[in-house]
Amino acid sequence: MSQVAQQTEQMRTGKGFIAALDQSGGSTPKALGLYGIGEDRFSNEAEMFDLIHAMRARIVNAPAFTGDKVIGAILFEMTMDRDFNGTPAAAYLWENRGVVPFLKCDKGLEDEADGVQVMKDMGDLDGLLARAKSLGVFGTKMRSVIHAANETGIARNVAQQFEIGRQILGHGLVPILEPEVNITIADKAEAEAIMRDELIKGLDALDTPVMLKLSLPSEANFFAPLINHPNCLRVVALSGGYARDEANDLLSQNTGMIASFSRALTEGLNDAQSDDAFNATIAATIDSIYQASIT
Repeated sequence: MSQVAQQTEQMRTGKGFIAALDQSGGSTPKALGLYGIGEDRFSNEAEMFDLIHAMRARIVNAPAFTGDKVIGAILFEMTMDRDFNGTPAAAYLWENRGVVPFLKCDKGLEDEADGVQVMKDMGDLDGLLARAKSLGVFGTKMRSVIHAANETGIARNVAQQFEIGRQILGHGLVPILEPEVNITIADKAEAEAIMRDELIKGLDALDTPVMLKLSLPSEANFFAPLINHPNCLRVVALSGGYARDEANDLLSQNTGMIASFSRALTEGLNDAQSDDAFNATIAATIDSIYQASIT
């Protein structure tokens, strides 16, 4: 079986979750702050990214961070371009940890219009995708946001995800489409219903499967039609601002949906921890997210 076939099967049927290790420039200071590294520890962006890379390297080298429970990991572009233990990051994840590598490929969000934020122009996306493929990356992830149950805006948001998703499929990569519904909005359930209908239409029109990354739904198992769609390889959940215990509880109520948590994954980790304490904390976290993902 080829590497891509193995990775596809792991994504389709593997028990576990996807680790989101893809904080970008805008979210890195906050992520470092939660990890116990204040802005006084770095004086420029290069030093900041060195520190976040050291945190990510510590996570992926933890004994519990293997494909037994962590079936995939999403990387920031600068992480993909770096090494773990002297091996290119994507190759290290698969060859040494059994974890399928993904790349965050979006460049951030446009200002809100019609109740949504679509993705900014991605520049030379074809060049990035070709480089990712050459480095052994399996798929991509790109995020847009829904702030209101606005049919026009949601249709445009989802259409953009599928349009770029087709471009990504053309490079032999599997896109994770992520039209995130803001969990704090009053009309969240209505927005989810509109979004689900648009996603089903988009999936119906495909001939190659994609993945979806969605906010945890207001109604348990609301995304079952997406999970069961033949053109959907997997539906993964973002924590979306929920604390880990609440995110795990909500996730466990949604059969077939698995986690792709970022902040909830690193909750409780600290730069000052000894390796034993760090590894014990991440092991307990991985197990809790794993248990919620296999329901």
